[in-house]
Amino acid sequence: MNKVVLITGGSSGIGKSIGEFLHHKGFIVYGTSRNPEKIANSVFPLLALDVRNVESIQHAVAKVISISGRIDVVINNAGVGIIGPLEEIPTEEIRNNFETNLFGPIEVIKAVLPQMRSQKSGLIINITSIAGYMGLPYRGVYSASKGALEILTEAIRMEVKPFNIEITNVAPGEFATNISQGRYHVPVSEQSAYAAGYGKTVALINEHVSGGHDPKEMAEAIFSIINTAKPNVHYKVGPFLSKFSIVLKRILPDKRYEKMLMKHYKL
Repeated sequence: MNKVVLITGGSSGIGKSIGEFLHHKGFIVYGTSRNPEKIANSVFPLLALDVRNVESIQHAVAKVISISGRIDVVINNAGVGIIGPLEEIPTEEIRNNFETNLFGPIEVIKAVLPQMRSQKSGLIINITSIAGYMGLPYRGVYSASKGALEILTEAIRMEVKPFNIEITNVAPGEFATNISQGRYHVPVSEQSAYAAGYGKTVALINEHVSGGHDPKEMAEAIFSIINTAKPNVHYKVGPFLSKFSIVLKRILPDKRYEKMLMKHYKL
């Protein structure tokens, strides 16, 4: 029986790449988008879903169940970036980031768990970020929202194991996607007290994204995880240096690691 997969944020970037890869592997794939009517030529159906709206989440989940009768895999991929000096980021934008990157996935998990319990199986994959393992300058809000999802997943895994449901995290490094187009960023201003350091960081972040790995690498990793009987708690996917930075954080003294990051970002 072909597995039924629901991917939030499946209209572009990593989500689209994962959906297309799984579709061609024979999975029954449903993607989501806030405005699916604006997306042309998707090889798999796109459902309307805004992770900030509980009703839209419940409606999309119910639709998948009504059409396919089950949900085997859920990939919490929808997310948004945010950069800027914390002092200058509007509080409503911070809240929006957490609503999308943390509370949205929570509501998706809560919506699909009853179905997975009833079918006595299921896999939930939360797409987080390498940035969630460390506090990065001018990306603190993003790091915090993704890091919170990482920790939350560790807890939920133990709660749902009795129901034969698996939950795991996949943290990507830099990938060549259009994430910069949808992310909120504080404008670089010469009048800002953070102008010099922030300007350098923005340029470096954009350089990393444009020179990132092919999102197909993430799709292949997700395919492998789906075909793993007992997935690990955490996976890291992407450039070696991104993954190695997590190792360094574990072994280096805090101030040494902080100094290394500041040198990297030319601060």
